[in-house]
Amino acid sequence: MQIKKENVNKVLIFFLFAHLIVWTLVPSVSNTNLPLDTIEALAWGNELQFGYHKHPPFSAWFSEFFYQIFGSQDWAYYFLSQIFVITSFIIIFKFSKNFFQNKIYSLLSILLLEGIYFYNFTTSEFNVYICQLPFWAATVYYCWRGIKQNDNISWILLGVFAGLGMLSFYLTFYLLLSLVLFFIYIIVKEKRFNYKYLISLFSFFIVLLPHLIWLVDNDYITINNAIFRSVNDPLSGFEGPKFLDHLFYPFLFLAKQISLLIPFIFMLLIIVTKFKTKINYRNKKFLFLFSVTILPLIFMFFTSLITGARIRTMWMTSFYLYIGVLFMYIYQTSINLKKLKSFFLVFLFLFIFSPMAYYVVSYNQTNQRTDYPGREISEKVQNKWESNFSNKIEIVVGYGWINGGWFAGNLSYHLESRPKWKTELKDEINVGTIWIQGFNKIDNCKGVLYQIKPLNDICMFGKK
Repeated sequence: MQIKKENVNKVLIFFLFAHLIVWTLVPSVSNTNLPLDTIEALAWGNELQFGYHKHPPFSAWFSEFFYQIFGSQDWAYYFLSQIFVITSFIIIFKFSKNFFQNKIYSLLSILLLEGIYFYNFTTSEFNVYICQLPFWAATVYYCWRGIKQNDNISWILLGVFAGLGMLSFYLTFYLLLSLVLFFIYIIVKEKRFNYKYLISLFSFFIVLLPHLIWLVDNDYITINNAIFRSVNDPLSGFEGPKFLDHLFYPFLFLAKQISLLIPFIFMLLIIVTKFKTKINYRNKKFLFLFSVTILPLIFMFFTSLITGARIRTMWMTSFYLYIGVLFMYIYQTSINLKKLKSFFLVFLFLFIFSPMAYYVVSYNQTNQRTDYPGREISEKVQNKWESNFSNKIEIVVGYGWINGGWFAGNLSYHLESRPKWKTELKDEINVGTIWIQGFNKIDNCKGVLYQIKPLNDICMFGKK
């Protein structure tokens, strides 16, 4: 099987549309309710801020933007997630043209990513990790363009997209740290400092400034929460890292990274004839690809080793975006294009298997968040409200996202009036409020107490 160079763009476009449609359609059909992180983002986005207690603001902002267009139509948020995924693929493809004369290698760099479940199975849930993808990809792209062209626009956009990446998920810091080391190497090697680097630094802080002000005003709550979640294991009662955690968690991290790359490696083995290659370690292109792909992983490993932090697998979603480009670049002289037919058969198998597996898991496991009857419960709550009160529901209160917050977030998303989600009950009880304690009973309800499964109690305050 051969692909003509002039047909590469057509194959890529077909793949992107197929990915977009399949991964929008399958969860839309299989899921009863939106996933946890998406509901969380929608609950936050209902009250736009420059940050939230768990994460920076971008996932909430984009979710709210789509809500203003589509409302509570679940398929729209699966669609939103796939827009972010394929946008990052397009950026990577465009970037890879700087590294390959043959466009087929650029295409293979993208198709190889289908062997990593971060870019298929987990993409149905729009969250901070998916939100980060295009900004991580664009940061790398404009960094390289700045290095090659040294034009002001590229350096400005590097800072802008780096800032937007941080506004999506703080682990963009690991990419930026790797790029800083690469720049230090360039400065030392060339024995000169390019003052245009400061343009990126300036635009980066301009983008981040509103969020930084918000952080100061809110006692760095987002950063404190990130640190707490990293060094405290919920399975051990949030006791903090123990001595063995400094060994156990980093090597567990390594084991997980190797296991999730198995399909990717298998696809690579098909088209690479031999894995012996001469790498010029001073080659700027190789060093750059190494810096944006391997260095962030190394830094994450040492973070776990030093702090004893448990690295959650989903945190690594953006870290592998350029791994296809890296390995294609290293082994481009050993790639056998005559084996493309076998490669595409494996690719097609994975492309079909992943959504089928997702559907089967969703169908057979009926106790997941995506099986929660959020719309049905919201209709019952709305009917109960209308039979007791004359005003609309403006606030839903639920503390602790695992319990009351999940139920409150679903009501905020599904109810007609789109009430704001709050974490504590204050003086707002006079404006139309629903108070939820999750599975806990409410013994001091001074309004209308409503019992509904799978929740326990709902306390309603409104105008008669």
